[in-house]
Amino acid sequence: MDMVILLESFAGLLGLLAILIFFLIYSPKKHEAKKRVIKKSKEHFGDDFKTLESLADIIRNHASSSKELENAIDLILKHHGVIHPKLGIRAHPDFTIYGEIMLRICRHRNTNKKLILKFDRELTAKNEEYKKDISDFLTKGLDSRGA
Repeated sequence: MDMVILLESFAGLLGLLAILIFFLIYSPKKHEAKKRVIKKSKEHFGDDFKTLESLADIIRNHASSSKELENAIDLILKHHGVIHPKLGIRAHPDFTIYGEIMLRICRHRNTNKKLILKFDRELTAKNEEYKKDISDFLTKGLDSRGA
C-alpha cells in the first residue's frame, strides 16, 4: 500500500513538472516583451544604430569612401568601443573582430593616417588592458600595406 501511494505521488509530481516546463518554454508574453525591448533599443540609438558586424562590413567593402569609413569608425568607437575584459592572459574571443577592423582600416585604399590614428588612440584609451594587442594589430596592418 505504501509503495502504491509513493508511485502515485511520483507520477503526479512528474506530471506537474511537465506542465511547468511546458509553460516555461511556451510563453507568448515573454516573446512579446523581448520584441518590445529590441524595438526600444533601436529607437534609442536612432538611425545610426548598427551592429558591430554591419559596421565591419562597411570597412571590409573596398568601395567605401573616406567619409563612410570615418562614420563607421565613429559609430564603432561610440557604441562598441569597450571590449570585454581579458580572460586571464588571453584576449576575449570577441577581440578578434576589433583586430580585423584595425587590419582592414590600415589596408583600405580610401583610408588616411588621421582615421588610423584616431581608431588606434581612442580604442587604446577605452581599453588599457588591450594596449599591446591593439598595437600589434596596428603594426601588422601597417606592415601589410607594402612600400
